[in-house]
Amino acid sequence: MHQLLSGEYDCKLDPKGRLVLPAKVKASLPDAYANQLVLVRGFEPCLVLYPRSAWELIHAKVMALDEFNEEYRQFQRNFFRGMTEVELDSIGRFGLPGSMRRYAGLEKEAVIVGLGNRCEVWDPTRYDEYLIKDQPTFSKLAQKFLSATPEAPLAA
Repeated sequence: MHQLLSGEYDCKLDPKGRLVLPAKVKASLPDAYANQLVLVRGFEPCLVLYPRSAWELIHAKVMALDEFNEEYRQFQRNFFRGMTEVELDSIGRFGLPGSMRRYAGLEKEAVIVGLGNRCEVWDPTRYDEYLIKDQPTFSKLAQKFLSATPEAPLAA
């Protein structure tokens, strides 16, 4: 049984564009395929790292879409573009392809954010900016999804 991927971890990229997965994140990976991960571009300007078992569930959903429907094809094309399978080496390190680093603005530092079944990999400055910009939305979403009655304001 594996734990959920959670927490925020400051990391450094080595000169070859490799990143060491934090020990707590690595320990939370499912045992099956523990060293095999899938890296994709995020919807926000970050990368998303999936354990192989979580990726297989998402992959099946996307592949089940009707390829003869133009909208589905467009979604599949954009979703899978740049998808990269990565394998952790003996010290838990994996390479980030140059195109992926450019997309996410990753140069020397990164923040890895655990989100249950996946992790996001952010440039620290972009991550901080996103959190500040997103704060009012997050508050509204917390009320919408966690309040006992969505119309009632949260107790202070």
